[in-house]
Amino acid sequence: MEGVFSNNGYEEIVEGVKIKTLQKEDSMLMSEFILKKGSRLPHHSHPNVRSCYLLKGKIRLFINGYVRELVPGSSWCIQNDLMHWAEILEDSVFIEVFGPVKTESPGSVMMSS
Repeated sequence: MEGVFSNNGYEEIVEGVKIKTLQKEDSMLMSEFILKKGSRLPHHSHPNVRSCYLLKGKIRLFINGYVRELVPGSSWCIQNDLMHWAEILEDSVFIEVFGPVKTESPGSVMMSS
């Protein structure tokens, strides 16, 4: 099924971080994240592998103790159950693809204690 662009459907999951489902099929889910400069994605993990592509902005990503600064055109993959978090250095947009479809809802993250 072909998607149609719309500014509707974004859910703010933490302050300054919005997510929207772009496509969902039985075997994959694609989402768009819009992140404001100065916001943070909290420490969390997911049960499914995901791949991401940064379209705009600058992000400092921390995965399992490894740090990487991402700029437009950067891509990354986060294996299942790895702890990760991010600092948003500039207003940013990235696309994330899951396969198989993740089991948690779009706004949920597994927080570390």
